[in-house]
Parts: sequence; C-alpha cells; structure tokens
Amino acid sequence: MERIALHQFEDGPVLAPNHMFLPGETVFFSCRLTGYQAAVTGNDQRSVRLTWKIEVTDPAGIPLVSEGSGEIAEPISVQDKNWYPKFLQHFNIPPFAPGGAYHIKVTATDKVAKAELNSQLDFQVRGHAVESSPVLTARNLRFEKDDTDGPPLDPAVYRPGDTLWARFDITGYKYGEKNHYSVEYGLAILRESGDQVFAQPAAAADSSEAYYPQRYVPGAVSLNLAADVPEGNYTLAITMADKVGGQMSEARAPFRIQK
Repeated sequence: MERIALHQFEDGPVLAPNHMFLPGETVFFSCRLTGYQAAVTGNDQRSVRLTWKIEVTDPAGIPLVSEGSGEIAEPISVQDKNWYPKFLQHFNIPPFAPGGAYHIKVTATDKVAKAELNSQLDFQVRGHAVESSPVLTARNLRFEKDDTDGPPLDPAVYRPGDTLWARFDITGYKYGEKNHYSVEYGLAILRESGDQVFAQPAAAADSSEAYYPQRYVPGAVSLNLAADVPEGNYTLAITMADKVGGQMSEARAPFRIQK
C-alpha cells in the first residue's frame, strides 16, 4: 500500500497521526495501492483487478460500523505507469463512543497476482469517560449550577429558590436484539433524617437500537427549590430501571441548602 490516510473531508489534507476525533464526527479514509500486477488484455492494454475491505473497531475490538468492501477493475495503458489505484471510504463515529485508540484494518487482494496485503491504521477519539459496569448503575453523578453542563458544584450547595441540576451516566444495562436497550429513571429528595420530601418516579426514559452498542445513556434531572425550603443537608436519590435486562438500581448523592 502506497499510502493509507485519514481526512476531515473527502480528498482533504492528510491528518496528522495525533489528530483527535470527537464522537459524532465523520471520518474520511483513503488508500492508494502500488505493487500490483496487470493482466495483458490487448495491444498496449492491460487491466488490474483488485478487491479491498476495511474493518473499523473500537478500543475493545468491537466493530464500529459494518465492514466496507469494494473492487477496482480498470484498464490501463503504458502511459499510466504513474497511476495508483485508490479507494475511499467514510464512516461516522457514534455519538456516545468511548475515548481511546480505534483501529482500521485494511485488506487488499490482487486477483491477477493472487496476492494479499494487510495493513492497519489507528486513530484517536476523545470520548466522555464512563467506567463500565456488569450491572445497572449510575456513573459520574454530579450537581451543577445550571443546564449548561458546566463544571460540577463542589461543594454542592443551593439556595432556596434555586434550581437544582444533576447529571449522571447510566451504564450496565442489557441489550436485546440489534443492541436494543430501554432504561427509565426517576428521582427523590430525602432529608437528613431519611424522610422523603419529594419524588418523581418516572422522570425520563430512553430506548434505542443501533449497529454499535451504546455504552451509556446520559441522564439529567432538575428541580425548582421552593423559596421557603428549610436549610439543611439533603440527599438526591436516582432510581433506574433496565427494561430489557429486568434490573433495578439506585444512586445517591448529598447536597446542602443554605441561605
């Protein structure tokens, strides 16, 4: 293979090896082949017959997209001595793909020479870090000041009349056919004594399916605090249900209300 490369758009500049992709981006791949043999088909005429396939996998070796493949069958003449067979492919990085090193495995076969060549190109994705779990759980539970997904509050302190914002990542749920998942979650607020002062058992739900399994579901809850809510220490309880795997789970985080 004369060159394998990645681009931000078709036939764009070749990206540096340390380029960092983001979940949701489209990756453009190109490959130029050399060293092939051509079959003689007539006076000053020859032809090439090449096939190719690429496989893209995530850091765990799970296929990111379905395998791509194609064929290059072209007549060439002696004037085409500087011609390089080339193929292009593009694919999308899923929106919730994890960070790490991804791999593009390329196989090219010369049908005339009956030879096969394999190569690999790695690229980096900067994804949201969510630790995996064998069972349903919430990761990265944090309180925030508003709905802009800013830095976590530390300490988590709100004033009466504020809006409480919390975000978390649900993982560890099971998959059905075609990587189908279905989760629901709710919330409750507990006083320091353990008494429940508010509950919303069915705050939100999320379900989908895709070729690539979605590793986590981002969750968010908000609650308008009354202007006369008593000061003190409270606990936010997130309840989660895995509708495919039949799992239930709860996650808790403390916060404080003070004037």
